[in-house]
Amino acid sequence: MLKQYRLRDYKFRLVLWVTALSVLGILIIGSADKDLQNKQILGLIMGFVLMIVVSLFDYVWLLKFYWIFYFIGLALLVAVMLVGTSAGGATRWLDLGFTQFQPSDLMKIILVVFFAQFFSKHEDDLSSFKVIVMSVAIILVPVFLIYKQPNLSTCILTLLLFCVIYFAAGLSYKVIAGILAVLAPVIVILVGIILRPGQTLIQEYQLIRILAWLHPEQYPDEAAQQIYSISAIGSGQLYGKGLETTAVASVKNANFLAEAQTDFIFAVAGEELGFLGCCAIIILEILIVLECIWIGRNAREFSGTLLCCGMGALIGIQSIMNICVATGLMPNTGLPLPFVSSGLTSLMTLFIGIGLVLNVGLQVKKY
Repeated sequence: MLKQYRLRDYKFRLVLWVTALSVLGILIIGSADKDLQNKQILGLIMGFVLMIVVSLFDYVWLLKFYWIFYFIGLALLVAVMLVGTSAGGATRWLDLGFTQFQPSDLMKIILVVFFAQFFSKHEDDLSSFKVIVMSVAIILVPVFLIYKQPNLSTCILTLLLFCVIYFAAGLSYKVIAGILAVLAPVIVILVGIILRPGQTLIQEYQLIRILAWLHPEQYPDEAAQQIYSISAIGSGQLYGKGLETTAVASVKNANFLAEAQTDFIFAVAGEELGFLGCCAIIILEILIVLECIWIGRNAREFSGTLLCCGMGALIGIQSIMNICVATGLMPNTGLPLPFVSSGLTSLMTLFIGIGLVLNVGLQVKKY
């Protein structure tokens, strides 16, 4: 469970990138909503402690309980359906008294852990029909529970994460080509059905978000958030207006951005820190992803490689989706920007994931 590690093997560079991005996030959150800043600082401290503690546990030992973790995650998602807290027409949270806990954030980490172990155990028959069917069945259960909340964006993120881990595990290119050949027409058909009046595949508000993205002039009210977000980012120009700006022309100060502290935190960064601030956030996210991949490449066990790959993919995909929403490159969703957006569950679960990656790095490959 616990081993003796060498301090020189600790990946302090990854800790530095994560800490720098989290501190930058706290500064931006303080500008977006001052009341949430202290809570985010507490989340950073608690997350940092969790990261250090988890990093000292042997990940190979932890992965032995992958089925237990999986069922705990499912139980929490079911609990959301039964006794969850609702907001904005969605039921995604469990009320813990001091905070709102979102099980889908923890489930993403659990799925990375689960498939890292599952695929390493099936390394020799990854492309067999049996393993493919089992894997798809396993991922569809949590995806369905998350979809029912409803939380379509997290469903998409979870499926993309699953695909990346499966690809990294070594799924046959022939199987991938076959799946793509089947999925391409299926996706076209699904899109056609979704855009048809009276469809029931997705919620009405989800359809309107897609239509507002495609035809903003026809849905000005629904498209307003992304238009304001783009305006905020553009108004920051190169250096931005400064943190906690009091400028009258500030999009944030005029309260045009809903959920500025979470979904549209990148817009606040663009307005107040400018192009350079946005680049700093993107570069730090990329550095964290690359560090995860680098640690995974040098992992002692194949499961460690998949674990690091999965965490890198999670942070990378979620970052891309959040930034694409803020810049109008995809329909509006509700995904936070990793380590930057406000939210204790998101921040602390990501720190747990980074702790696992750090432990992989501590267990040096023997040549």
